[in-house]
Amino acid sequence: QVFYLGPLVHSAMDNPKGFMGELQSVLDVQSWKLCVGDVMWLRNQVVAPVTEELVFRGAMLPMLVPCTGPTAAIFIAPLIIPIFTLSCSVIGIQFLYTTVFGAYTAFIFMRTGHVVGPVLCHSFCNSQGLPDISSALQHPEKPALLFSYLMGALLFLVLLFPLTDTFFYGAVPACSLAPSPLSVCH
Repeated sequence: QVFYLGPLVHSAMDNPKGFMGELQSVLDVQSWKLCVGDVMWLRNQVVAPVTEELVFRGAMLPMLVPCTGPTAAIFIAPLIIPIFTLSCSVIGIQFLYTTVFGAYTAFIFMRTGHVVGPVLCHSFCNSQGLPDISSALQHPEKPALLFSYLMGALLFLVLLFPLTDTFFYGAVPACSLAPSPLSVCH
């Protein structure tokens, strides 16, 4: 998730031990044991990503593609997802983020043919939350942080197609088993 370069650099800058401190905290076995024992962590990092991606990407997209085509399905499926997860607290920017993220994970699923990528992206993004650019604007190292946020966004755009190329994942499209449009939609 190169898009999160800015927030990751931000965390490393704010860690008293710097980048190595961040790396040590990620690799700390005791911390992982605590996380695995935390029901909320399990829900946010494991259960929600796995179930949502299996249902919305692994099951819904193959049904939508024959009716809408792959490109339209990538943008239609994420509009359905927020309806299922909508609550009073999920409004505005969260709805937009959920929709954009859904299109992103649908794109990954359609390009790679695997649900593992969307699940890992979902889990990682749940752990990071929305990038906090406003905090970066107040940081003493503002120029370096803004540069890392910008580089993360640019690298994300530049690497999106090359890193989802079928060369890495096999040539079988994700929805190859879907019935033909005539038998599904008419």
